[in-house]
Amino acid sequence: MKTLVEALNDKILVLDGAMGTMLQRYNYSEADFRGSRFKDHPVSLKGNNDLLSLTQPKAIAAVHRKYFEAGADIVETNTFSGTTIAMADYDLTDLVYELNCESAKIARTVADEFTAKDPGKPRFVAGAMGPTNKTASMSPDVNDPGFRAISFNELRIAYKQQAEALLDGGVDILLVETVFDTLNAKAALFAIEEIKAARNISVPVMISGTITDASGRTLSGQTAEAFLISVSHIPIISIGFNCALGAKQLTPHLEVLASRTEAAISAYPNAGLPNAFGEYDESPEQMAGQIEVYLEKNLVNIIGGCCGTTPEHIRAIAQLVQQYKPRSFNYKPQLAVG
Repeated sequence: MKTLVEALNDKILVLDGAMGTMLQRYNYSEADFRGSRFKDHPVSLKGNNDLLSLTQPKAIAAVHRKYFEAGADIVETNTFSGTTIAMADYDLTDLVYELNCESAKIARTVADEFTAKDPGKPRFVAGAMGPTNKTASMSPDVNDPGFRAISFNELRIAYKQQAEALLDGGVDILLVETVFDTLNAKAALFAIEEIKAARNISVPVMISGTITDASGRTLSGQTAEAFLISVSHIPIISIGFNCALGAKQLTPHLEVLASRTEAAISAYPNAGLPNAFGEYDESPEQMAGQIEVYLEKNLVNIIGGCCGTTPEHIRAIAQLVQQYKPRSFNYKPQLAVG
């Protein structure tokens, strides 16, 4: 079977779409989120999508399956909030290892099913590592600008727990995503390097930031170029952007990355900008039409969708990318940065 690097050299790879958008279709109640195992849990659990890997695993597998059927080469694990930091809101910090490991196993099983059916099109699993709900660079208190709700070391420990569980569950890639604070991401990357050194392994690492508004900067104030420079000491396989913006608005920021790095470039924008009700109206055809600009300019190696995207969006993208060659990139796997 082809490795991830071999597959990336062959073609533009397609990442899946939104997990949350798909899970909303199930309209799960509080009882559905709890299942029998957590029926007496003292804190409300509705909205904790990561927990569904334990209480509704068939639904999570079904979402992965739909994205693979639509043409995705890579699916993300259902672990966006799978750290002790985020799970503290639900009083579920002791479940972090299980949540991540089981989520990885679900995605791994489905990916292997599809690869077995078509060995010429290997399917990969990316362990999703979200930004957490705290920021290490900025104070949440306007009256105390020097205050920090979390430290670099606390983030490092939390991300290390998550990454170890994802690897134990069988992921092919670790994806540090939706980065709004690069210091948070650097803690995740540092933790991954520690694991690589301790286990004497090499694992592909993707990193994806998020440009928060028309200023063209991340929430912590970095431009696309500054974000790239900040993480360039790590041997990442790809860098890119996701969320916050639609495909059209993301184009100039991808151009900056593509002109300044030899790493692969990833992009998984939202289905346009949210409407007054916070919903996404961009059709699969509209989104694919905007993404075609990326392909014409030879900007990307990995393309998918974020908020509001569905298997229909991914199908349109997967059909489109077949007409284009991948951007050239250079990746040299390393065990760990010394």
